[in-house]
Amino acid sequence: MTFAFGSGLDLVAFSKNWGKFLVWGIILLILGLLAIGFATFTTLLSVIALGFFFFASGIVLIIDTLTFRQRKRKGFVIHLIMGVLYLLLGVVLIGNPIWASVSLTLFLGVFYLVLGLFRIFYSSYVQLPKWGWVLFNGVISLLLGLLILYHWPESSLFIIGLFVGIDLLFAGWAYIMAALAGKALVSR
Repeated sequence: MTFAFGSGLDLVAFSKNWGKFLVWGIILLILGLLAIGFATFTTLLSVIALGFFFFASGIVLIIDTLTFRQRKRKGFVIHLIMGVLYLLLGVVLIGNPIWASVSLTLFLGVFYLVLGLFRIFYSSYVQLPKWGWVLFNGVISLLLGLLILYHWPESSLFIIGLFVGIDLLFAGWAYIMAALAGKALVSR
């Protein structure tokens, strides 16, 4: 077994499976392009999927609370309330994905704005080696938050889908690059 840089990566297995990585990367790349092309649909689908996760989590928490309530006397009510809140949030997200996307987009805008400010402050205050990259990342996050908030609520129907698409696109590209590196190992 060959390991690279002490990272625990099995280069032999990796290089033998480079084709699978390539196919997976191409699939993710295509899905990313489709998600970007149909950003509104992707946004609504993402919000509904998130709603199903919350709904299912609520059911699991409620069942867990009712099944094991004898062992959780002190936390029974709080645990049950959490399960009901998860369930209700899931119902709201599934039942009204447009409203949910508006709310989530507002949250994303505020999140990126605050994250950008913290990164700018952190990079300027700590000044680690190559701190300019953290500063640059903070400026980008800040600008992203400002752009989302400036165009909110109009951007709500496409911004989440756009982010999902961009993430899929770059994940696919990373898999493709890893596959090509694996293929290069085979040809050595």
